[in-house]
Amino acid sequence: MEKSPYILNKSRWHWHSSIVKLTFWSFIFLGLIFIFFFRSPSSNPIPQDPSRRSLRTHNWGGAAWEKRVRSSARIRSRNGISVLVTGAAGFVGTHVSTALKRRGDGVLGLDNFNDYYDPSLKRARQALLDRTGVFVVEGDINDSTLLRKLFEVVPFTHVMHLAAQAGVRYAMENPSSYVHSNIAGLVSLLEACKSANPQPAIVWASSSSVYGLNSKVPFSEKDRTDQPASLYAATKKAGEEIAHTYNHIYGLSLTALRFFTVYGPWGRPDMAYFFFTRDILKGRTISIFEAANHGTVARDFTFIDDIVKGCLAALDTAEKSTGSGGKKKGPAQFRVYNLGNTSPVPVSDLVSILEKLLKVDAKRKVMKLPQNGDVRFTHANISLAQRELGYKPSTDLQTGMKKFVRWYLSYYSGGNKAAG
Repeated sequence: MEKSPYILNKSRWHWHSSIVKLTFWSFIFLGLIFIFFFRSPSSNPIPQDPSRRSLRTHNWGGAAWEKRVRSSARIRSRNGISVLVTGAAGFVGTHVSTALKRRGDGVLGLDNFNDYYDPSLKRARQALLDRTGVFVVEGDINDSTLLRKLFEVVPFTHVMHLAAQAGVRYAMENPSSYVHSNIAGLVSLLEACKSANPQPAIVWASSSSVYGLNSKVPFSEKDRTDQPASLYAATKKAGEEIAHTYNHIYGLSLTALRFFTVYGPWGRPDMAYFFFTRDILKGRTISIFEAANHGTVARDFTFIDDIVKGCLAALDTAEKSTGSGGKKKGPAQFRVYNLGNTSPVPVSDLVSILEKLLKVDAKRKVMKLPQNGDVRFTHANISLAQRELGYKPSTDLQTGMKKFVRWYLSYYSGGNKAAG
């Protein structure tokens, strides 16, 4: 049965109308893409993800820059090593970089100075490193071009990878930053290392968070780590699996260090001991969590000096990678160690220690432990690190917090504004 001319014309009209509409909206869509990607940063009113900002805004390169990079990474002791430290302006990164430089190793820092917490504290750490002769390149570990350039300028023997998006609770606000830094960033770094000649040995920061909901204590490297309680923990566990893959395929020497609640001078403002100190001094109420049935929440607090000793021991005992030009030539070393203090302390006891050191009574509010990724306790079994690294933590919480409080009062009484 033939269609009438009216129906045919109407169909053609609808078809023509649809094409016009499709063309119109296609141009609109392409225009929006052009505006989004090609407008200048100065006219961009949309706040950028701080973890990605450094990819577009930081400048590097040139003869003077290369000279400074080489000078910072130059080995000045007979048996020294040349180390690229990522996250160098971070808490652990600053202490490790300083310790390496003081013993004559070559050290070059890399940090993107994002604003997860007060960037001025990171800048103050950078100034401290600069005084010790450590140059911190401002850039992102996801910038593969920058990483390739650094390995071209300096034949690093080791990499101390400490750059990461930290914090358990913040993952609920900005989950993509954890994937960007802790997974994509790690892969980006490993890609650069596998292609470097020579390939460096890599020591990197995992976390005690990988033990997640594991109820067996103390936590041993042989325990299960397939029940993460937070996205942060999941990204660190994923990092360990990714590291194993690069070790197996490309012959990269890799050592993962599972840190347990690191504290001390120049620490992170998002850590409980830090903001408890701030809030006690300001007369604010502090929240102390308890587990179900009034159970104790405890942490294996580990002083920064002990962590640094563990990091340096891991670097010193790391074997050379076995690959070349991205190809494996033999089995390579792969290790995982707990770095803790082996003495869990209830959080309520931490507050009591701070009260005595600050000479101020805390306004306490006891609350149930929220279901946001925090776990009830952490407790490290460090027998493997003791046996293979000679790791022996020696700082108790009372002594370590005394050093932290002394630094805190000095730093924030010197014109630096305490966050919050």
